Amino acid sequence: MSADPTRVEETRTLRGLVEIPSPSGSEAAAGAFLAARMTALGYDVRTDAVGNVIGEIGDPTGPVIMMVGHLDTVAGTLPVHESGGLLFGRGTVDAKGPLATMVHAGARAASSGCGRIVVIGAVEEEAASRGAHHLTTTLAPPDALLIGEPSGAGTLVVGYRGVLRFCYEVRRPPAHTSSPAERAVELASDLWQQVRTLLPPAPVDAPLFDHASPALVGLDGGLTHARAEISCRIPRGFDTTGFLDEVRKHAADGEITVVEQVPAVRTGRGAPLVRAFAGAVRRSTGAVAVKVKLGTSDMNVLAPHWSAPALAYGPGDSKLDHTDEEHIRLEEYLLAIDILAEALPDIASSLARPVRAAGPYPEERRT
Repeated sequence: MSADPTRVEETRTLRGLVEIPSPSGSEAAAGAFLAARMTALGYDVRTDAVGNVIGEIGDPTGPVIMMVGHLDTVAGTLPVHESGGLLFGRGTVDAKGPLATMVHAGARAASSGCGRIVVIGAVEEEAASRGAHHLTTTLAPPDALLIGEPSGAGTLVVGYRGVLRFCYEVRRPPAHTSSPAERAVELASDLWQQVRTLLPPAPVDAPLFDHASPALVGLDGGLTHARAEISCRIPRGFDTTGFLDEVRKHAADGEITVVEQVPAVRTGRGAPLVRAFAGAVRRSTGAVAVKVKLGTSDMNVLAPHWSAPALAYGPGDSKLDHTDEEHIRLEEYLLAIDILAEALPDIASSLARPVRAAGPYPEERRT
């Protein structure tokens, strides 16, 4: 590791975040640490009603570039340690590494004419994106949106499939197992099989991003009561209403409850945001990759609501998400900070510069 004081501080932020367990719903301690680090870097910081940590820095009259990472992780702790230039621990990749990248890159670029930078550590992304949904009701739309997720330092993510997650609950009167009457757990299992056939097929040669795919997340129950939880990853243009209508026709008087529903999102590769960011990546690495992901992120919640150009970026290998081997290369983390800090002024220049009143980035007033 370099003895450069700046690099030491950047690494300290990441390690400090990773050392604080923050499963969804328990992010307060990590949020307090993040708020203190951002304040020390010159951000104006506040914590909103649900626990999102919001920091603002830069020119308040310029375009607003919002960068949203998430504070929470999946459940389960991992020993935090450094070995061979790798930092191991829960959240190193998903997604405290990308969040710390945004915090330090934003602070570094704030004096470079890149407009108003808003960095947010959101809560409960790994659950149902409670933090992101709250942002849609309290903040005005930004001019560009960056989501902190592991893409690799040389890669931009411009799209995510959507998700439709629902529960099916069914009850049946008590009956002997020798009876021909349908059992509740059998009905729940049958509905899962129906869902697999009801999802519309994609063209044979279509990429996986354009396919719908189901997953049986949970199945509990017995003779009289059963509950199935089903998650469907869905492509752009998916007819959610029509699909749920068909599912309910096969629900055998049970109840369907939608738990989560967000559309697929994709920003065109030729969008000014993508071109500006890609140029900074290419200058640092010699090449840039642009891809889409088959899962979902807070980009699915925020980008459609605000109609903002959006992409995701951050160091780390997403194949390590949620695994017991989760770790990040510190060299890549530091490189990603350099790349993002260089990209932010280019992104600001690519945006139409609105005339804004000086002052904090406004909260949107709802009546």
